[in-house]
Amino acid sequence: MANIVVVGAQWGDEGKGKIVDLLTQSAHVVARYQGGHNAGHTVQIKNRQFILHLIPSGILHRGKTCIIGNGVVIDPGALIEEIQGLRKRGIFVGKNLHISGRAHVIMPYHNVLDGMHEQSKGTKKIGTTGRGIGPAYVDKMCRSGIRMADLLDSRGFREKLKANLADANYLLEHKYGAGKISLTRVYRQYMNYAEYLAPFITDTVVLTGRLIERGKNILFEGAQGTLLDIDHGTYPYVTSSSASAGGVCTGLGVSPRSIDGVLGIVKAYTTRVGEGPFPTELQDETGEMLRLTGGEYGATTGRARRCGWLDLVSLRHSIRINGFTGLALTKLDVLDGLDKIKVCVAYEYTDQTGSCSCSRKGKACTLKDFPQQCDVLAACRPVYRELDGWAESTKGARKLKDLPKKTRSYIDFISESLNVSIDMISTGQKRDEIIMISNPMVRASRNRSFHSRNPA
Repeated sequence: MANIVVVGAQWGDEGKGKIVDLLTQSAHVVARYQGGHNAGHTVQIKNRQFILHLIPSGILHRGKTCIIGNGVVIDPGALIEEIQGLRKRGIFVGKNLHISGRAHVIMPYHNVLDGMHEQSKGTKKIGTTGRGIGPAYVDKMCRSGIRMADLLDSRGFREKLKANLADANYLLEHKYGAGKISLTRVYRQYMNYAEYLAPFITDTVVLTGRLIERGKNILFEGAQGTLLDIDHGTYPYVTSSSASAGGVCTGLGVSPRSIDGVLGIVKAYTTRVGEGPFPTELQDETGEMLRLTGGEYGATTGRARRCGWLDLVSLRHSIRINGFTGLALTKLDVLDGLDKIKVCVAYEYTDQTGSCSCSRKGKACTLKDFPQQCDVLAACRPVYRELDGWAESTKGARKLKDLPKKTRSYIDFISESLNVSIDMISTGQKRDEIIMISNPMVRASRNRSFHSRNPA
């Protein structure tokens, strides 16, 4: 048995969908633990592209169990649309999909409030997708949320909906000057959703626990990335959930002792969507080349991603939080043809407030640790190490020896700088455009077997 977590190490969009899809071949179960349909996991199988928002990538493989955990917030309409879309394309979705009854539901007022609240921020907007994710998590933390299991109790659901709409409609009418949302319309709509989704709703804490007890290999799949984590990301420009590895335990109800490895997904450069500080951002021809060549447009929203050089300072922060046992490097082929490639190894920061511990006010200092203050990060300038690029194409390479010498030097520099092995290298969008140096599932299984034979 081996259970590993797949985590985005940057600001999301690292290519987790493809990596999970590949590793699912060695897994029995794929379980999603946080986020909502603001996520977009793209998987390319031969000439067919699949974009998944809520359903784990394992659904594309027959015989795999897929779980949407309690840490996910679910828009029932979006989920049903995704199920129907997969079925139309010949993908089986039935007893292989399980939805936590504890997962919170995104309601129509969440979507409206999300958009209104973001619009009211003006120039200080965060860059939310406007899909109701944040407001749904707010209700969850305020203990007024509606959960998937509540949809199965029509009378109880109506009472909770009535109470929540009273608050939501007051805000919409008196704060934002918007129209009220109809109780009857929403109730009927969500009762239709409940009838469709009822066969999928179960106690996934019990289900996941039993699968672990039976020795099944489980892939724990997150959305977004570590730098968007509500606690450890670039707050307030973050998502509303725990996108780092720690979210597995709360988002699925599993013990930390059940986790055998954590695979960090790292793009060969850096991107981010929406607002917030981004020290290595390139607003020049190179940045535009990365965007166009890498197809850097959001799978969910279509928004253009901001692009920049690889940032080792932020990656060290991700490693510290997640405890990566290995890395998967993606989109390496996008760097083909560049004469020089820069990598950020530190930040230079001039303290104007006296709040920085490493220097006096008005003096410049070098930061090797990721700042916890967003305004400090915004004022940081990257310190670069320049490496040689390569003229040859790496696209579709399937063996390490097929890569140019300068490409291997770039890979080695990343691994040595971070002190983490690179287990997988993606060299294109397609499923088979991958270099598998070490299968993380197999290695984690060996480690578990060793520790079970040699207890501390």
